[in-house]
Amino acid sequence: MKFRRARPAIADSLPQATEVLPVAQRRIATGVGAVLLGLVALVFAALGDRLQAVFLGIVQRWPLAPLLLTPLVFAGTAWVTRRWFSAARGSGIPQVIAAAAQPEAASRGPLVALRTAAAKFALTLALLFAGGSVGREGPTVQISAAIMIAVHRLFRVPITAGVYIAGGAAGVSAAFNTPLAGVAFAIEELAAAYEQRVALLVMAAVMIAGFVSLGIAGDYVYFGAMRQTLAFGATLAVVPVVAICGGLAGGLFSRWVLGFGRSRHPALAAMRARPVRLAFGCGLAVAAIGIATGNTWGTGYETTRQMVEGGGGSLWFGATKLAATLATTLSGTPGGIFAPSLAVGAGIGNLLTPLFDAPAGAIVVLGMAAYFVGVVRAPLTAVIIITETTASRGLILPLFATALIADAVSALVCRERLYHGLSRGFDAPARAPEAEQRPAP
Repeated sequence: MKFRRARPAIADSLPQATEVLPVAQRRIATGVGAVLLGLVALVFAALGDRLQAVFLGIVQRWPLAPLLLTPLVFAGTAWVTRRWFSAARGSGIPQVIAAAAQPEAASRGPLVALRTAAAKFALTLALLFAGGSVGREGPTVQISAAIMIAVHRLFRVPITAGVYIAGGAAGVSAAFNTPLAGVAFAIEELAAAYEQRVALLVMAAVMIAGFVSLGIAGDYVYFGAMRQTLAFGATLAVVPVVAICGGLAGGLFSRWVLGFGRSRHPALAAMRARPVRLAFGCGLAVAAIGIATGNTWGTGYETTRQMVEGGGGSLWFGATKLAATLATTLSGTPGGIFAPSLAVGAGIGNLLTPLFDAPAGAIVVLGMAAYFVGVVRAPLTAVIIITETTASRGLILPLFATALIADAVSALVCRERLYHGLSRGFDAPARAPEAEQRPAP
């Protein structure tokens, strides 16, 4: 009798034992993927900075060289993208959003393929070498998601939306060296319906990637340290003005980008029908703006850091950087808008500093939050990224107030969120992997 009673207990324990292996596989895959994507993000950042420095050296020696170099690289990059890597165009975040809607099917398609990720890596670097107003953060999200998917497939772990979210969020963490921002980005932008069961997966990937970045690159502050604060009275005066201006400008940027891709106006339709010529024209515009101003090339990191740390800058940097970023975005070439958007926001804040008797660095940081939220519509992510990348913890409450007001203003200008609107253009490739193999019309 004792033997018969023991058998059901043993049998009941077998399903629990068999569940241990898949859980272990998933955890190992997440850890390996996070380490790999953290290393790739660091290499991506180092190469991007190096190529921007090479480009600036060329400009210093031959000031008019961008009039030829920039449009040719834009056109060549657009041709390569349209011909062979259509899933690599643009930011990279819309692709991850689109793929996560059909996790298993899209994992075999072009949106998160390693081939696409490699192209995204190389083509974004090409744009940075040509002075394009692009960032690495959006591309890092797509590249990181592709790496995470590949590792999970290698370990034969089922692909769920949580894998995409974890990979993309870890990419943000590694790109900015801001783990908390990665978690916030996962909740606000990548996971429209965030599930509790993927929380551990996301946080583990984000923290591992963050530790890889921290361990190799060190505990650096991305945009420099800004430890100034605002008095209560100054906050009441500054926050509404900066938030409205930044939210309005960011909402207009989103509306222009989405409208350009959907408008049936004959002139815009004709431009879209000739993507290589469009990219050449956009590259020429970026070159002209860069030569005229001397400070709108690339990510805008150095100029932004200078303004954050109170060094000031051109009052028209925000407007000219916005124009360069818009031209780069409309060109259809690979590249992100995170860092350029923060740079534009810093320029808007710098433009508004003469209006107030308040620390200039604090107004610049609030401008970064306002415009970034206006474009991306992710207030929590914006506040955490800016707090971590500028060491401006003393401004946490003014930053939240600015972000919330800017989000409301942006929603009035452009109801649809930019990345989610752009993700619609990638729904078809996610369902039809073979589309990547056909030349673009």
